[in-house]
Amino acid sequence: MPSPETHEDPPRLAAIDGLRLLAALMVAAYHFLGTPTPRFWGRVELRSFAPFLHEISRYGWLGVEFFFLISGFVICMSCWGRTPAQFTVSRIARLFPAYWCAVVLVVLLVLVSRLGHRAAATSIDPRTVLGNLTMAPGPLGLDPVDGVSWTLWVEARFYLLMAVLLAFGLTYRRVVACCGFWLLASVVALELHAPLLDELLLPRYSGLFVAGILLQLMHRFGPSLLLWLLLGFAWCYQLTVLDLRVADHATVPPGEARPSWAVCAVVLTLCLGLLALAATGPLTGVRRRWLVTAGALTYPFYLVHQSLGIPLAKGLIQAFPALGPLPSMALSVVGMLGLSLLVHRLVERPLGRRLRRRLALDMRRPNPAAHMSLTRAR
Repeated sequence: MPSPETHEDPPRLAAIDGLRLLAALMVAAYHFLGTPTPRFWGRVELRSFAPFLHEISRYGWLGVEFFFLISGFVICMSCWGRTPAQFTVSRIARLFPAYWCAVVLVVLLVLVSRLGHRAAATSIDPRTVLGNLTMAPGPLGLDPVDGVSWTLWVEARFYLLMAVLLAFGLTYRRVVACCGFWLLASVVALELHAPLLDELLLPRYSGLFVAGILLQLMHRFGPSLLLWLLLGFAWCYQLTVLDLRVADHATVPPGEARPSWAVCAVVLTLCLGLLALAATGPLTGVRRRWLVTAGALTYPFYLVHQSLGIPLAKGLIQAFPALGPLPSMALSVVGMLGLSLLVHRLVERPLGRRLRRRLALDMRRPNPAAHMSLTRAR
């Protein structure tokens, strides 16, 4: 086996792109069909016209956990061979263009609703909009303009931890040690009930990120007993703290049972299995161009499916009652996928390239004091 410190970057895994879209569709199913009614649909009772789909979609929120699991894999892969500055530039250029576009689209929707004298689902003001553009409205004490943006703040803190690791230098042994330390520190954070540690160490999600990182190490350097043991510990830990997330979704309409921890554990373990097949199993050889396209649509679709897709589905139900709720929702999802394609091609890709190029140039600018000293010496 090649030395862990000199191993070359592996090729792109198309199956991972497909799994990312699957995770986004899981979250969309939860928002469209699985949320406690009448949160989104007013008097429309989902259980009355789609009881089976509603029961399945109640667990779609686990798509967020699936995203974090995949993120551990992908971010560890993208960190390799980069400096903290290069990693920071890549994350800014990757995340902010589509996010800013989504915020602007939601604000436009609210303004149009106000002009039409319709009640908007989101209340906005200039301060709220400005705070949301930072991608951290929650810590600033503001309501999110885009309902799913809370997960981006979780991701941002994971990126911070990875950037700190990059500052010390990314090696196989350091990443393995960091995974073990992170799991141990998460247990300590839960025991101490310390808000600061909770914010920094993400104990509710650390097992997901660590599991993704370990699968990336297996993919890059090959499996080993140490990696499998750490993965087992990470997963035991994550399924244990999963009950905290189940409790977050325990508010249900009268007559409906709360989500089952056992079902959630099985679904999340299946997600881990799919990622393992894509990282170290037969899915590593999948080469389908449409999967790469699906991966490109995932992030913008995730951003717009709730804040724009739900109002679109509501509008279709009101405008075309004969169409029915389920077809209206299906048309809305298709419409959001089409909008995601436009956002990717017209905003995310071109603006991301420009941001990356300009920020990379700025990062290479010399220190002013050093530049003046060099000039005087000459």
